[in-house]
Amino acid sequence: MTEQEEQDLQIALAQLKEEHRDLDTAIVAIEQTPSPDHLQIKRLKKRKLYLRDRIREIDDQLFPDIIA
Repeated sequence: MTEQEEQDLQIALAQLKEEHRDLDTAIVAIEQTPSPDHLQIKRLKKRKLYLRDRIREIDDQLFPDIIA
């Protein structure tokens, strides 16, 4: 992996982590409303799971598990 590719992955990883945190905050805020929109919460949680998987994929590319 080139240095540029590694930097691009690190930037993408940081953006995904930030979006993941933002979704967590949004979910909590919606859940605390008097009549929460359960469909919206479900969609946000699904997006959050997708982001978690992408974060893991990029993390594995940047820091592969090397079994010696």
